[in-house]
Amino acid sequence: MLIKNIFIMNRKCSSQALYDVIVIGGGPAGLTASIYTSRARLKTLLVQSEFLPSQVAITEKIENYPGFPDGINGFELVARFKKQSAIFGTEFIFGDVESVRVGKKGQQNMWQLNIKDGLEGGIKKYNCLSVIIASGARPRKLGIAGEDKLIGRGVSYCAICDGAFFRDKDVIVVGGGDTAAKEALFLTKFVKKITLIHRRDRLRATKILQERISANKKIELVFNSQVIEIAGEDKVKAAKLKNVKTEKEAIISCDGVFIFAGLLPNTDFLEGLVALDEKGYIVTGLDMGTQAKGIFACGDCRKKLLFQVVTACGDGATAAFSATQYIEDLKGIAYK
Repeated sequence: MLIKNIFIMNRKCSSQALYDVIVIGGGPAGLTASIYTSRARLKTLLVQSEFLPSQVAITEKIENYPGFPDGINGFELVARFKKQSAIFGTEFIFGDVESVRVGKKGQQNMWQLNIKDGLEGGIKKYNCLSVIIASGARPRKLGIAGEDKLIGRGVSYCAICDGAFFRDKDVIVVGGGDTAAKEALFLTKFVKKITLIHRRDRLRATKILQERISANKKIELVFNSQVIEIAGEDKVKAAKLKNVKTEKEAIISCDGVFIFAGLLPNTDFLEGLVALDEKGYIVTGLDMGTQAKGIFACGDCRKKLLFQVVTACGDGATAAFSATQYIEDLKGIAYK
């Protein structure tokens, strides 16, 4: 009901209006940015993708966000952010940004966003003085035989979404970072056995997660190995592994393969507009500014050291502050 009420309240947004700021992305970075820009009384529109949900929104429990010693469900945390942003006047739409281009309205330079409407379909154009990109990232695929064919038939990138379908089944989890560890621990609520495959000789996850993994009798660790093929016709039947040191191969029977092999930034629509690194992450300065004047980036789509909810929020606040200064300079109302 909370999200529905916020959505209905903000259908007043118009593609004919000139927004001060358009925020691309409805995760912690984008929502924090929208809270700050709306509080600065900037006309703010937030574009939330219907098909690329924020990674935190599908996280069962966040333990390391300050102020929640017992943890908080990711969806609930995002809902709180959204409610707070709406209170200050942020407008929301569902859609996916197809492109960002230079535009002009009278004598005013601006940015024009072509957005595929998530409800009505078709492309609508929205104009703004500044853009804050908080488009996040999506799961990286392994790129192996059988992976694409069996997506939704045993291959998954989200334990919270699909874990309940594997009750009393044997599954494989691929990955060694925090996400893989958290998702594996979540899956133990449903499955009979988990084989956690990691290409290194030890996990990269936070120590407390490593301790929980080691203590859980449902989880078997297989190091120095990678999945090279997923087998099955209508559904997953097995996975082929290869030891990265001995090159010896083995086949493990399983009912599902959950892949947590890192992330890819959602920045395809920005190529040629802002500087991207070799992995597609947006290159910014300390002020979250890009090489394009008036465009700022924050959160998991930005090149940075640590990808966490708390750092995304910090990025969002900084990007909003910088965008506010930029807009006030444009309008000639900056406080000097």
